[in-house]
Amino acid sequence: MSAPRSVLIIGSGPIVIGQAAEFDYAGTQACRAMREEGIRSILVNSNPATIMTDEGVADVTYIEPLTVEVIERIIARERPDALLPTLGGQTALNLAVALAEAGVLERYGVRLLGSSLRTIRLAEDRQLFRDLLREIGEPTPRSAIVQSWAEARAALAEIGLPAVIRPAYTLGGTGGGIAHTEAEYEQITTGGLAASPIHQVLVEQSLLGWKELEYEVMRDANDTCITICNMENLDPMGVHTGDSIVVAPSQTLSDREYQMLRNSALKIIRALGIEGGCNVQFALAPRPDVVPWEGSDVATTLPYYVIEVNPRVSRSSALASKATGYPIARVAAKIAVGKSLHEIQNSVTRRTTAAFEPALDYVVVKIPRWPFDKFSAGDRHLGTQM
Repeated sequence: MSAPRSVLIIGSGPIVIGQAAEFDYAGTQACRAMREEGIRSILVNSNPATIMTDEGVADVTYIEPLTVEVIERIIARERPDALLPTLGGQTALNLAVALAEAGVLERYGVRLLGSSLRTIRLAEDRQLFRDLLREIGEPTPRSAIVQSWAEARAALAEIGLPAVIRPAYTLGGTGGGIAHTEAEYEQITTGGLAASPIHQVLVEQSLLGWKELEYEVMRDANDTCITICNMENLDPMGVHTGDSIVVAPSQTLSDREYQMLRNSALKIIRALGIEGGCNVQFALAPRPDVVPWEGSDVATTLPYYVIEVNPRVSRSSALASKATGYPIARVAAKIAVGKSLHEIQNSVTRRTTAAFEPALDYVVVKIPRWPFDKFSAGDRHLGTQM
């Protein structure tokens, strides 16, 4: 497929909990990557207080509401060859799906870069993602997909309490949570169904206390896959990764555990067909010899579950970039326009290519800060929602 001459990049919009400066960082890198490749960049973002909207970052900048109607008018005026939605967080991803479903992309001959519509749906739709994992032999927690309160009641009888509620197509765990009582279950489930754009939530068995780990992986069109960084959450399952203390690289995994999860992450990015960056989250039993493992026929003595995948640049991508010096957003943008990993120069070493996996001989720690001076009435309990 030929490289596009012009690309529309969607920003992440206003700064909200779960979506902040890391996506501005990613979008800015993407615009610079387009310029390096001689491709015209058209940026649209509703937040003027960003670096990406500064003069000279993109070739054309629109500060407009991020809606289907507004984006269609911009597409009609600028006629971009392609749309890059994977660098603007969940906002850009959901908007790309809405544009495709409204027929806008087909009408103007705009192709999706990075993640296809099929890939986005496979990763974001809880039912499709669960089915895909089972198809490729990856373990998933015991769960049920619900789209109404009646289905949620039936799921409760199957899953039991405590239960984890995960809405589809939301950011930062919005609308989700952990239910310990039936009253909490009803409250969180109804809120999750309302928060999900497709009114779908996943009711999942609780894995509270298990280790939570993340792998940042990259793939190009030639199916070359590499692991950029793996990260270990100091807080166990049950605390959102955005609210957790995170250490990179992981400190308590054996080599066997590390390779097992790495192989799983690479298998998943290949199955999804992502071209660019991807974040895969795992739950690993802290004591494999004593923690029972249910719900999977995969033969292994080290129990783990795949929790979810972000088919885009995420908060963790920004952390992995800073930790390793590997410019994930820049490389992902170049892969999206047809470059392969071995064709992209490593901007840090200047001698190796982006196909080399970074090696860390140091430890990076991310510690969250909660601005209670601004949100004095904010809930101070940590959970699956940021």
